[in-house]
Amino acid sequence: MKREHWEIFKKASRLERLDKIPMAMIIDSPWIPGYVGVKHMDFFLDPEVWFQSHYKIHQEFPDIMFVPGWWWEYGMAAEPSVFGSKIKFWSDNTPSEYHMLFNIEDLEKFPEYEVENDAFMAMTLHRIRMQRQRVLDTGEILPFVTARGPMCTAGFVRSTTDFMIDLVEKPEWAHKLLDLCTRMIIDWLKAQAKAMGPTVEGIFVLDDIVGFVNEEHYKEFCHPYLKRICDAFPKDWVKLYHNDAEVQACLDHLPDCGFNVLNWGKQTDISEVKARVGDRMCLMGNVNPLEIGVRGTPEEVRAATLDVLEKGGKDGKGMILSVGGGTSPGMPRVNILAMESALAEFNKAHFGRS
Repeated sequence: MKREHWEIFKKASRLERLDKIPMAMIIDSPWIPGYVGVKHMDFFLDPEVWFQSHYKIHQEFPDIMFVPGWWWEYGMAAEPSVFGSKIKFWSDNTPSEYHMLFNIEDLEKFPEYEVENDAFMAMTLHRIRMQRQRVLDTGEILPFVTARGPMCTAGFVRSTTDFMIDLVEKPEWAHKLLDLCTRMIIDWLKAQAKAMGPTVEGIFVLDDIVGFVNEEHYKEFCHPYLKRICDAFPKDWVKLYHNDAEVQACLDHLPDCGFNVLNWGKQTDISEVKARVGDRMCLMGNVNPLEIGVRGTPEEVRAATLDVLEKGGKDGKGMILSVGGGTSPGMPRVNILAMESALAEFNKAHFGRS
């Protein structure tokens, strides 16, 4: 992300009024390799392919704030790999993880983790150190450190279905696993910040599994652990939360965790989200990423974008245009340009600036 973009992102996160609505997109391995025409395995394992893929996109869309920007990731493999999950790599898809904690009581047998040395975390940190300066030499900065959240990580380690049962039948063990995951995530984020250097001023936590529980379970099994993560980092940092599953149970409580930016899915209309938390969080969303972003025509994208902006952006604060989640595999260039064009149209009409 360019430094000037980061300053805009920070102002938006603080609910400051902007002279126009900005646009940001979460981009990672589900979308990038297909868009630039490379194999996933090359994207993950060839540093030059990884660098040139990001560089091409950043040059192609210079006005979009990409989140987290340059993302050293192995799909969702890093966090569960530390706890022994089996990871499968595919030539033309992101890695998949398979749970290995068949009995949750075996948690007591886990060896102590070491984020600097374990599995894909060690490899990721090495890649950051190896390529950090080259990224900075492009004139961009590294503002975000990124991790899957506690519920997501626990679900990968235990299996999401079994973990959902554990919440009801073995809640004390579920808390033990969530506590372990939370400690690891905090250490993982801090290790990334150390490797990236002083431009880091934000955390980006992704946890869709929070959307699988009701409000009562959210308060018991999600909220305290998400809050611990936010509390572990400076108060003035940007704290971005992504959940493109269901947010009805957690929506009212997320600002109290410490998150100040929300990226959520298509299920909840932006008008409702703005009414419930728009005075406490910056909303980053939420054009339908699949049915519109991937499968829609440019005109359908334009209409959906303007609808989101009219409902969420007319006051010029607390709004960053995006899709409702990450950029979905297959989203074409013409539809990204259609979003940009619709945003320019909206900004000119409402703020006199495109």
